[in-house]
Amino acid sequence: MPDYYSEPFLNLAGLTHKSALVAWGAFYFRVKDSGKEFKLVDDDDLRNVHPPRADSIGASSKSYGPARVEVSDAAGNVVASVTETERNHRWVTGLEPDTEYTYKVFVKSGGQEEEWAGGPRRNWERAGDKMGLGPKSKPYVNRFRTFPDPTRPAPGPVTFAVIGDFGVGVRKDEDRGQRQIAAALERAVEEHDVRLVLTTGDNIYRAGGFLGLPVGGDTGDEDDDWYFTYYQPYRYVINRVPVFPTIGNHDAGETESRDDRSQLFDNFYVNERVAGEEAAGRASIGPGLFYRFRFGSGVEFICVDTSKEPESFDRRKRLFEHPKHKEFLDAALPAANGGPPVWRIPFCHHPPFCAGPKYGNTDGMEGLVEQFERAGVRLVLSGHEHNCQHASHRGVDYVVTGGAGKIRSGEPGKFDAAHTLSWAAEYHFLLVTIDGKRMTLRAVGALDGGGKLADIPRKAPDGKPVSGPVVLELP
Repeated sequence: MPDYYSEPFLNLAGLTHKSALVAWGAFYFRVKDSGKEFKLVDDDDLRNVHPPRADSIGASSKSYGPARVEVSDAAGNVVASVTETERNHRWVTGLEPDTEYTYKVFVKSGGQEEEWAGGPRRNWERAGDKMGLGPKSKPYVNRFRTFPDPTRPAPGPVTFAVIGDFGVGVRKDEDRGQRQIAAALERAVEEHDVRLVLTTGDNIYRAGGFLGLPVGGDTGDEDDDWYFTYYQPYRYVINRVPVFPTIGNHDAGETESRDDRSQLFDNFYVNERVAGEEAAGRASIGPGLFYRFRFGSGVEFICVDTSKEPESFDRRKRLFEHPKHKEFLDAALPAANGGPPVWRIPFCHHPPFCAGPKYGNTDGMEGLVEQFERAGVRLVLSGHEHNCQHASHRGVDYVVTGGAGKIRSGEPGKFDAAHTLSWAAEYHFLLVTIDGKRMTLRAVGALDGGGKLADIPRKAPDGKPVSGPVVLELP
């Protein structure tokens, strides 16, 4: 019988000002060559592990055993201890706003309770001349900080990160772009108190599948597809910082032969995080993914689904045009009325304005652009094009950030139509800080030779270099 190795994972799957959604799971590897090589087990082969399983991770995964989640304050005092027997995730409630905590998960198996993912962990890394599962080394640091009270101003600045078009995976050595940006993101979390991560879509790609053509490779519709694209590269980020996704064309079956929406909902714990939010007007789901959340009273993030629904809606239109979502968008983007300044930040996949080189301005978004303007939006985040672009039009700045895993190196050619101010064809993520009425955006690339964060070089449409961050201000 073959030997199997189980590598456990932890995930801070959701966070509010008073609660945290803690999740746990594992991936299985077949041990080969006397422990020198490990091969990731496909979901279809999990029946061969001991004990047999049908899934490994995500909101719907079957229980690994009775579990206990323990949350402690900064002094090490246990402030909450909750149990779970049905699933591998649990909300911990009764926490204080804007407060730092640590957590542990204990799972009982074979009559003995053990800490889940305690001690040094094995990670997918370069070993010799190829990539593989390395020796046990880096342990988890399970620390998080709750959000501020959404009815009160945040007590200080907030820094968040944005990644887009990242789901290519880190399986092979040549997949170094996503791996390098993930390492830089981890460093930013450690050094800049990053409180959350937004995605601008294409969270996982199908390898070679297109327009219904049957091919092999990762599809995104099984748990094992997510190991290389999400759980491993961002392992030491997602255990500390919540990730808020939006849906891209590669996630929704618009470009590929399979729709990965259900797996995206499962691995980002979407239903568990927005339960009850639809009734409160803070989410609109099915078809599509629309939701909003606050960080203090002065910042609100708005997820807008710009993908197409291939079955139940007009394929010529995008989901934000669906009549079901009109009430949500009207509530999330009310006309500016001179009230207290609020940073309303929509994030989506398809860019309203894009200079190329492959894509141009997205058709059908004109009405949504007008709604952004009426609502006093200052910044719109998107992906889709695999580079970085900054544009400004009628008082709204638009940033394309689609270079966290793939890069399109060609030079854009539609600068005038896209109102472009600067651009760069570099692997990157955005590091954004809001301090009162002032916002600073940095496009950060791979770590420099000294292991420090480094901004990518940008240039204007005329080719002149553009230095420094993008700075925006509310009136």
